[in-house]
Amino acid sequence: MEKAREEVLKLYGNRLRLRVCGICIEDNKVLMLSHKGIGQTDSFWCPPGGGAQFGETTPQALAREFQEETGLVIEVGDLLFVNEFMNPPLHALELFFEVKIIGGKAQLGTDPEMQASQQIIQDLRWMSIEDIHQLPAVEVHTLFQRCQTLQDIYQLKGYLS
Repeated sequence: MEKAREEVLKLYGNRLRLRVCGICIEDNKVLMLSHKGIGQTDSFWCPPGGGAQFGETTPQALAREFQEETGLVIEVGDLLFVNEFMNPPLHALELFFEVKIIGGKAQLGTDPEMQASQQIIQDLRWMSIEDIHQLPAVEVHTLFQRCQTLQDIYQLKGYLS
């Protein structure tokens, strides 16, 4: 895990990053990815997403990131909320959008910013809120601490920290 953590800190540490994230819920399960090198342990579960590139709209960035990480083609819906992720030296403003699958096949993708031997995305799963709540809190995005059901995600509004 130390190698992954070093790579994450080299690419994303000590700077503010704008991230776009997609909430994709089907059959009362949300699509989640596990990353290594982000949190305190070797696993950090969160919805798919990533950094926007210069000249790219946020919907374009989210569609690109979703396809890279999950193999899915999506339609970007409404902005749900903004979360400020602070886990020094990592700091990101995350824009969470509702997304709908319109094509592709769910499969574990890659992060093109990482070398093939340094990939940090390690698992893709459809998870119920019960599955998520069974994980240690430090291994799951904090948005899920605010939700008793997956439908509660749609009630989150504005700025979260």
